[in-house]
Amino acid sequence: MFELFQSEANEKYYFHLKAKNSQIILASQAYADTSGAKNGIESVKTNCADDSKFERKTAANGKFHFNLKAANGQIIGTSQMYASEAGMEKGIESVKTNAPSAETEDKTV
Repeated sequence: MFELFQSEANEKYYFHLKAKNSQIILASQAYADTSGAKNGIESVKTNCADDSKFERKTAANGKFHFNLKAANGQIIGTSQMYASEAGMEKGIESVKTNAPSAETEDKTV
């Protein structure tokens, strides 16, 4: 499920893609308005089928994470940190599996 919300800290809009266990799989960048965030959700759904859009990274602390990028190279969303490369790959598979048909819960209304 996608969760669309507004941050109280900066009044920007964000979305999270959550797994069935409510863990956040993917977190968005900040958007100025809800329409931008909704376009971001649609971009995740469109781009997640293409494995080349996933940028796999290793942090300085040795943990693994990934970014999902749009066709223009912009980062749409960032994953949590994973202890293993295999865990990161499972996270990517979860985005590919869950995002295309995920409902959106709009917490801004």
